[in-house]
Amino acid sequence: MVTRKKLDRRTKIKYRLRKKIRGTGDKPRLSVFRSNKAIYAQVIDDLRGITLASASSHTLEGGDKKMTKSEQAKEVGKVIAGKAKEAGIESIIFDRNGYLYHGRVKSLAEGAREGGLKF
Repeated sequence: MVTRKKLDRRTKIKYRLRKKIRGTGDKPRLSVFRSNKAIYAQVIDDLRGITLASASSHTLEGGDKKMTKSEQAKEVGKVIAGKAKEAGIESIIFDRNGYLYHGRVKSLAEGAREGGLKF
């Protein structure tokens, strides 16, 4: 179980980041959420308050293959990049959501870059 202090720390970091990061229609925000079992990504236009594209490790094709969580995160990055391209989005602002930029969060970002997103 995650301690309350750890969640409070991440929440403070998250709000400190969100003061500076704002997604627009031209350059939406790619938000990452990481749970113990899965990873989720959303492309969000904060001005209109809508989600333009989303992907998660639950919806990956080929779920019968054994993949590590980092490999799943990279695939989610590629999927979200494809969906963003379909929606006409070329560049984004990356929101790591209070998580450190390493491990699964970094893998997702690298996958999104490989998929053609610029940030």
